Amino acid sequence: MSVAKEFKDFVLRGNVVDLAVGVIIGTAFNGVVQALVKDLITPLIGIAGGFNFSGLTATVNKSVFLFGTFLNTVISFVIIALVVFFMIVKPINALSARAAARKALPTPEPNTKSCPFCITDIALAATRCPNCTSVLSAQQ
Repeated sequence: MSVAKEFKDFVLRGNVVDLAVGVIIGTAFNGVVQALVKDLITPLIGIAGGFNFSGLTATVNKSVFLFGTFLNTVISFVIIALVVFFMIVKPINALSARAAARKALPTPEPNTKSCPFCITDIALAATRCPNCTSVLSAQQ
């Protein structure tokens, strides 16, 4: 198998394409959340406290520390983490738990057996087949 064909098979695998789409959507979502925090949430918090996070700075020996911008980034991270947790992790965990519960269900005990003569299902306690009237031994 040629290297080009192997590479093509690798790239066209479903999980690689899904991962690429996820990264692209995640990047776009990050931009939306950054704008949400910077343009809406930070000013709303500022209304209650009377200040704006993005303008918070500290200067030490002519070095400016933009800790307000850092606070905006932390708020953005928390919002993204909450959205990912509640929209992706929680539903997947619930589905996994439901699937595990289905696997853990015990298989029911059989309440019928097969007649060795006519191959129809009959009650376990039957001593004669109701279909072919064959006498069944205790072992059958």
